Amino acid sequence: MLTEDTSPSDSQDHRRAGILLHLTSLPGAGPCGDLGPQAHHFIDFLADCGMTVWQMLPVGPTQADRSPYQTSSVHAGNPRLIALEPLLEQGWLTMEECRQLQGSDAGRGRALRRAYGRFGELATDGQRAELACFTEEHSYWLLDYALFRALHEELERCWWQWPDRLRHREEEALAAARARLADDLDYIAFEQFVFFRQWAALKEHADARGVRLFGDMPIFVAHDSAEVWARPQDFDLNPDCSLRVVAGVPPDYFSATGQRWGNPLYRWDEMASEGFRFWIERIATQLRLFHLVRIDHFRGFESYWEIPSEEPHAIHGSWVKSPGDALFARLHEHFGQLPLIAEDLGLITEEVEALRKRFRLPGMKVLQFAFSGGAANPYLPFHHDRDSVVYTGTHDNDTTLGWYQSLDAAERDYVDDFLGQSSESMPWPLVRAALASRSHLAILPMQDIMGLDTAHRMNRPGTSDGKNWGWRFAWPDVATDLPARMRGLVGLYGRLVV
Repeated sequence: MLTEDTSPSDSQDHRRAGILLHLTSLPGAGPCGDLGPQAHHFIDFLADCGMTVWQMLPVGPTQADRSPYQTSSVHAGNPRLIALEPLLEQGWLTMEECRQLQGSDAGRGRALRRAYGRFGELATDGQRAELACFTEEHSYWLLDYALFRALHEELERCWWQWPDRLRHREEEALAAARARLADDLDYIAFEQFVFFRQWAALKEHADARGVRLFGDMPIFVAHDSAEVWARPQDFDLNPDCSLRVVAGVPPDYFSATGQRWGNPLYRWDEMASEGFRFWIERIATQLRLFHLVRIDHFRGFESYWEIPSEEPHAIHGSWVKSPGDALFARLHEHFGQLPLIAEDLGLITEEVEALRKRFRLPGMKVLQFAFSGGAANPYLPFHHDRDSVVYTGTHDNDTTLGWYQSLDAAERDYVDDFLGQSSESMPWPLVRAALASRSHLAILPMQDIMGLDTAHRMNRPGTSDGKNWGWRFAWPDVATDLPARMRGLVGLYGRLVV
């Protein structure tokens, strides 16, 4: 199984390049990409391209909107990402079941239930011992998550709408629920065991091909999550467990009214009184999965935007100080130097920058943000520092081709002039600018190296119309000469690690 790796990442020891692609965007027969053969094939594709980093979005269990930034657990893996092929290889599914059930989420859920039943019938003593070891090793989160999930499926309501005795976690009511739902709890533990087992195989393959897995950790957690139910004292809730205030950001590049994310805010005083155990456990889980981890909305560790819960938009909020220094000092004490990347986009103050630099966390440079405000724009390549990660765009941006096509004539002329009137069509001039940057890590969205337009965008911040998070690519749409082209560019700009 995966073990916690607290050694510093060597991502800053070599110039590297990587691809941003969420697991769900992989091709395949299921309703979304998964941890199966296509994920392993993508690692081979990265290696052929000379890329040594695969960045993806958070991999926790998503909710109705499928946003990877609103999950029901900060520790559990998303069951939608479990591949059926390895279960077939184990003898826990038949070929016919794989063919019949892999095409929908409901079908795949039935397949996992059947695999659980077959595991009970066919598992070796070694496999049973492995499951028991996994359950014990992950007990710090798995027991609460399994009960939360089983109750959620039984009651079909958010946890703050549950009967009072369950909502407030009275021990007698919890014990009765554990007895009543015992088989469901065992199944959910098995499901997570399979997820982490498949992840271990993927990570082993990545290590063998010299590819580092780069994860993403949202700063906040969803209200309807196992963590908020299990430890409501850590969150700023009303006595009835509803939200007193919510998280978000003020008006910015993405939205004129700001973004009202709706997550509960932390009771930092409670977390500090326990030595930030919540964060130590959360980081430990991420380091089981990834070599590198991006912390989304790093700005919130210095000050966060607090919005009254009754406000429909994010405009009427206020900045409130966070204990970022104390938190990162504790994490540094526990783990040593961490392989973390700070998402420091948006309104970044001197205090936020000082916090990031104090703990030696690389920041982000997004080239699509570079071409306004003249030569002082900090995202222009000549302002990049070594200790940063450069992107053409992120999952929240338009594709680079879509962005370029949306510019007016004067803006497009400025971009062309800055990039040297390249004979290559967009997005390749911006891809080259990212690879040429002084930043030690350059990340390119898969859409950009495929030359795709706005129709292939992953997310539009501030919208929830059902179009987000669903993009997938197909191998026939990837040019056959792309690996050779990318490998040549990666080598040209000194990012080929041999």
